[in-house]
Amino acid sequence: MERECEESVVVAVVTEPRFTQRYRDYLEKQKLLDRLHRVAKLRDGAVALPVLAESLSEQHLQELRDRVAPGSTCVLTRLPDPLPSKKARVRSPAQILCLEVRRWVEDRGVTWSAELEADLPRSWQRHGDLMLLSEDCFQATPWKGLEPELWETVASALGVQRLAKRGRVLPHGTRTPSVTLLLGDHGWVEHMDNGIRYKFDVTQCMFSFGNITEKLRVASLSCAGEVLVDLYAGIGYFTLPFLVHAGAAFVHACEWNPHAVVALRNNLKINGVADRCQIHFGDNRKLKLSDIADRVNLGLIPSSKEGWPVACQVLRKDVGGILHIHQNVESFSGKTPQPPGSNNVEKEHWPRPQKITTDTQGNGTTENFRGEISSANEPEWWRWAECAETQIASLLHQVHGKPWRTRILHVHPVKSYAPHVDHIVLDLECRPLTSSWPEGVDLLTQ
Repeated sequence: MERECEESVVVAVVTEPRFTQRYRDYLEKQKLLDRLHRVAKLRDGAVALPVLAESLSEQHLQELRDRVAPGSTCVLTRLPDPLPSKKARVRSPAQILCLEVRRWVEDRGVTWSAELEADLPRSWQRHGDLMLLSEDCFQATPWKGLEPELWETVASALGVQRLAKRGRVLPHGTRTPSVTLLLGDHGWVEHMDNGIRYKFDVTQCMFSFGNITEKLRVASLSCAGEVLVDLYAGIGYFTLPFLVHAGAAFVHACEWNPHAVVALRNNLKINGVADRCQIHFGDNRKLKLSDIADRVNLGLIPSSKEGWPVACQVLRKDVGGILHIHQNVESFSGKTPQPPGSNNVEKEHWPRPQKITTDTQGNGTTENFRGEISSANEPEWWRWAECAETQIASLLHQVHGKPWRTRILHVHPVKSYAPHVDHIVLDLECRPLTSSWPEGVDLLTQ
């Protein structure tokens, strides 16, 4: 966030209106005209041309009076309320917020300080007429005596009607955001994303703008005729793109946050796809579905590992399907990544039974098939993807009582979640041994 909160002094040369153009031409030629502020008309009818005071000399003023416009009045003044020019470098929203809050605070007799300036929000999310502030702002003690009127000033500076402040996600399975409504009577907002309408209560439901690349990718997949299970549906982040754009025949959407379920049901309706989706409210680990899905979406971070067994359970037994597995993967900050199984932690969490595949004659073999992946953090991503593939292969065997083949199709970055932590998605193809690999069919549109 830029911290240019101090208002600079704007000096102007004042003259009669009829000499304005001559003055402007001269000041422009001498590179003395301040292009960041507008020419102002004063109450007495005179015109004030903002200038770069640090470069202006008495000699310049003398030239204006004697040579450029003989007989003109030429005096210097300080503009009390300078306005930015059309060509000016527009102040950032953060600078505007700082200036307006400072004015408002000082008008109430409170001394502005570096502590207050440093405590202004550094980031925010706009949801229509509601602005959601970051959690690390307005924590200093002096703010307390200025509430609730303070929030009206902040909202006005940011150009919104309602204001809320984000907290940390509550540490329970529903991932309910800890959001405080500061200004306004409700937290319901509407967001349009790739032609899909999402309505939700920001105080009760999560929404990540950073997932837009994955939502666009999901929307581009060809899912015509397919049944999909979305194990962590939320308000419909991925359920809706699968239905609206990817053409899925039907989606089973699982969600246990009651507030998200209310939003999801409404979003399905307003997007015209409610007849192609069934909502399963509750813990997806108790899901009764099985042998039904062509695809399973596991869109939970930092890890969807607890949903892996049920994901294997719902895949079609005859032909299998594709798992879209989300995960936060930590990079090694320049360290050389260790191979799988080289430390005790990995041995404990990532058993590595052989993955069974078949050759062109249908004979059982072991295969190391490497799909599409590319990034500076590729070693860490690939290391995790291989471990996940191994564990999914083991789970499939346990759930279905027979070996399955697995193949990594794609590892896709979604966003940087935190320093050295990447949110990625693994597309994993899973087929029972009795099923052949589909030929001539693009299962995944890259």
